[in-house]
Amino acid sequence: MSRTLEETAVSTATERMSRYRWVIVGLLFAAMVINYVDRQTLGLLKADLSNEFGWSEQDYARAIMWFQAAYAASYLVWGRVIDRVGARWGLGVAFAIWQVAHIMHAGMRGLSGFIFARFILGLGEGGGFPGSIKAVTEWFPKKERAFATGLFNAGTNVGAIVTPLVVPMIVLAWGWEAAFVVTGVAGLIWLPIWFLMYRRPQDHKRVNAAELAHITQDPEEAIEKIDWRLILKQRETWAFALGKFLTDPIWWMFLFWLPDFLGKAYGLDLKSFGPPLVVIYLVSDFGSVSGGWLSGRFMKRGWSINRSRKTTMLICAMAALPVAFAGQLSSLWLAVAIIGLATAAHQGFSANLYTLPSDVFPRGAVATVVGIGGALGGVGGMFMSIYAGHILASVGNYTPIFIVCSMAYLIALSVIHLLMPRMDRVLTDRSVIPVS
Repeated sequence: MSRTLEETAVSTATERMSRYRWVIVGLLFAAMVINYVDRQTLGLLKADLSNEFGWSEQDYARAIMWFQAAYAASYLVWGRVIDRVGARWGLGVAFAIWQVAHIMHAGMRGLSGFIFARFILGLGEGGGFPGSIKAVTEWFPKKERAFATGLFNAGTNVGAIVTPLVVPMIVLAWGWEAAFVVTGVAGLIWLPIWFLMYRRPQDHKRVNAAELAHITQDPEEAIEKIDWRLILKQRETWAFALGKFLTDPIWWMFLFWLPDFLGKAYGLDLKSFGPPLVVIYLVSDFGSVSGGWLSGRFMKRGWSINRSRKTTMLICAMAALPVAFAGQLSSLWLAVAIIGLATAAHQGFSANLYTLPSDVFPRGAVATVVGIGGALGGVGGMFMSIYAGHILASVGNYTPIFIVCSMAYLIALSVIHLLMPRMDRVLTDRSVIPVS
């Protein structure tokens, strides 16, 4: 049973704050690790599977595109579902779907089968970020949300680090099928832990009154649900969604095509591209955490949310510019450094972009807005897959692709600022109040 305001006020005066909200971030972090192991495994096996099944560049791009199509559509649906049922059940069910789909890859014997498995994987993974952002919104005050988002989002980089270290060993020992089965079954351990440990903070026995008061310090929202039509009419919705449309495809490109780039440009293979990928995603972890920390630091200095978020995003956008030259470098490790800087920039930019819905929308709309943005991000990823497959088949190198990657963040920030110049608080009665 939820605690009353009187009980909270009395207990807060005498209790030392518990810190269970960081346990929740740990659970979300673990879910993102597993999410990205599942997502990246096919990219690591691209060369082996292409040789075994005779895939062309366009065939591989088609498999990725269908994953992104399912991801985009389901992201939209999951956002609305999670706003209705909450993070516990929404994220839990989504996790179960994507983990079973990951294991299904082991039984496929052709392009059509892999497309089917990737499609189901996309349907499940579309609930990962809306559920995680919903959980952060439930468990953290606004001033901590970007940092919390950066922390759990760092799990995506850890997953991308773990995959090139673990998957090659499994493949060399037992074959490519085992890579999907072993990692899939191991990941399922997370699911019962999530259901056992996650509750809303008001209902959780491990959260004392002091921590609950900290979590709920922001002004109370009278209205918990917002009509779809009202959400779609807000410029703030489209600021976030177009930001995702322009930047998500860049991360997809890094995730799905970097092993191929390292193989084509530097002759690396399943046995040797692990260390460069580990370095790239370790640097990405730094960007994810520091991007969320930096905007929070600016806010503690008295800056507005608007100035803090956008200044941090501008720094990240500038850091991505050098990746335009990554495809022209003869030095492997210089290329790794520049790509690592770009992936770190993406993660820092993304940590702040993901907090924008919770900065300006009531809690009852956050997952829905995140779902709309994720859907457009998936559509952008589909276009990037088609573009990458076409460029590699016609031009034969990654330079045009990296040029697009370098400019995306400045363009996205410009669009966000144009549509949302002040980051006013959007209410269900169509009025707005400034965000303090």
